[in-house]
Amino acid sequence: MTFRCIPVTEPFRARVSVPGSKSVANRALTCAALSNGESTLENVPSGDDTEAMLSCIQRLGIAVQRSEREIVIRRSQPFHTAELHAGLAGTTSRFLTAVAATSTEEILVDGDDRLRARPFGPLIEALRLLGADIRDTNGRLPLHIHGPLNGGSIEIDATMSSQFISALMMIAPTLPGGIQINMRGELISRPYVDLTVSVMEMFGTSAEVTNTQISIEEQRYIPASLVVEPDASSASYPLAIAAVTGSSVTVDGFGSLSRQGDSRITDILREMGAEVDVEEMHTTLIAPSSGVLLGIDVDMSDISDLVPTVAAVACFATSPSRIRGVGFIRAKESDRIGDLAAELRKFGAEIHEHDDGLSIVPQPLHGALVQTHEDHRLAMAFSVIGSRVDGVEINDSGVVSKSWPTYWDDLKQMTGSV
Repeated sequence: MTFRCIPVTEPFRARVSVPGSKSVANRALTCAALSNGESTLENVPSGDDTEAMLSCIQRLGIAVQRSEREIVIRRSQPFHTAELHAGLAGTTSRFLTAVAATSTEEILVDGDDRLRARPFGPLIEALRLLGADIRDTNGRLPLHIHGPLNGGSIEIDATMSSQFISALMMIAPTLPGGIQINMRGELISRPYVDLTVSVMEMFGTSAEVTNTQISIEEQRYIPASLVVEPDASSASYPLAIAAVTGSSVTVDGFGSLSRQGDSRITDILREMGAEVDVEEMHTTLIAPSSGVLLGIDVDMSDISDLVPTVAAVACFATSPSRIRGVGFIRAKESDRIGDLAAELRKFGAEIHEHDDGLSIVPQPLHGALVQTHEDHRLAMAFSVIGSRVDGVEINDSGVVSKSWPTYWDDLKQMTGSV
């Protein structure tokens, strides 16, 4: 499926809703799966990653009941032997790898080819130190996993993915004596670790986190009822499109109460020149009246999912931008440095790659057919370019189903191009 963007010809004013946070939802579903009893989640996103998580926990023997407004998760027995397929979902596969290791049954965790290419080594190593029997494929999927686990002290490389650490954190309360995680190197994406703590607390458990160590005692998860907040990463796209088209947009439900690190998109767009008003339950962006957006020099190591969005906005700034601290995103759904740079250059953008990020030197842009590299965040970031530039076509645009299945229809509605 190829989507042809329609540039905005008149500034728009719109209110939009974005899907629930898949980061919050997948953490909550993991904690619910580790709780004995019934948990209820509202505003669960319908994207591929969350659907993969729901399908996999059902295969483990957990009851999943859906209605229009909520999903009820009910665990009443030990996990079953199962084959779990996570599709392209890194978060789902890594969380479930840790969950599977708590079982006395053998469980297979696998995914699509792109997911099979992503690293799991530090998580595998840590689970083995806790007693897991894991047959891997050069540190990658598929994984044949057999528990149970013991508590104790482990060390893990903190510079590759915070998902490994979050996965270990969520199983820690279920292990005898809990665990102490000692982190090698500087922890990346710290807000995601803090988000994990926040969701664990909703299920009645706690963790002590410092820059070098995480301590979690043996505890019991308590089933919970919660509403999943709107996804901050998804909110970045309508905000960015309004900023580059001289428009105004309000994102409902996304405000100062957000627990997600990617809510910092409001600070970044404000620094680039937009007027941003953040209330408790909504955020409104008004593009700069001058029409001038400024370049930015920013360390995005804690908010790396926003890199494609910020790079796209930077293409329309009046001065160069530098994105730093994100060398690890080459191992995301795509090579989010190399692939992003290559595709933006097709529009005429001047992009320089660095070991830790990108430099963007604004240039006149033109239309082009670009590839998504099976990455939903690249697809939606390219729509920011397409909102200003005629002739932008996005191949394999259906990849947005990973996090926002109705994105293209919602985009048309927001910009008035229906």
